[in-house]
Amino acid sequence: MYPNSEEIIMAGFGGQGILFLGKVLAEAGMRSGRHVSWIPSYGPEMRGGTANCTVVIAKEPIGSPMVNEPDCVLALNKPSIEKFAKTIRQGGVLVYNSSMSDQKPEKDGVKCIPVPASKIAEELGSGRVTNLVMVGAFAKYSQMVKFDDLVKWLPQIIPAKKKELAEINLNALKKGYEYVSSH
Repeated sequence: MYPNSEEIIMAGFGGQGILFLGKVLAEAGMRSGRHVSWIPSYGPEMRGGTANCTVVIAKEPIGSPMVNEPDCVLALNKPSIEKFAKTIRQGGVLVYNSSMSDQKPEKDGVKCIPVPASKIAEELGSGRVTNLVMVGAFAKYSQMVKFDDLVKWLPQIIPAKKKELAEINLNALKKGYEYVSSH
C-alpha cells in the first residue's frame, strides 16, 4: 500500500450491499478530511447479479479514479475472489468472506484474510450486515480510514429510512474488527 493513498475494490452479488459498503468507506474518508472517489458498477440484475465498486482514498488530490491494481479487495463471494484476487498489487490485502468460499486464494506477496462474515452477521441476527462485518475487518488494515472514524461516522452515513439498523450495523462493524484483531 502506498503511504498517501489506498485503492480498494469491493465485490459480491447484487443485494449484498456492495455499493453501500463502498459508500461507507468513501463517506468516512471524506468526513476524515481525505480526497475520495467512488465508482459503482453492477451487472444487469441488481439482486443476484454481480456488483462491485472502487474507492480511492488519498491524502492528496486523486489523479485518476480508475483502479487496476488495488491495494485491497473486499470479496463477499467466490466469483469475486476468483475475479479480483489476481489484480491486487504486491504487498496488498485480500479480505474475503470465508463463509462463502472455503478455498483459500493464494497470490505471492498478498496477505489473505479470511473472515466468516456471513456467519458473524447471522449470529448478530441479520445476514444483511455481512457488508459491515467486512468493513470492520478492512479497517484493521486500512491506512486511510481508521476504525474509530468509521464508528464515529457510520450513524450519519446510514440512510434515514434505515436508521433502525444503526445499532446492528455498528455491532457488525465492531465484530468484523474484533474478529481480525483476535485471529
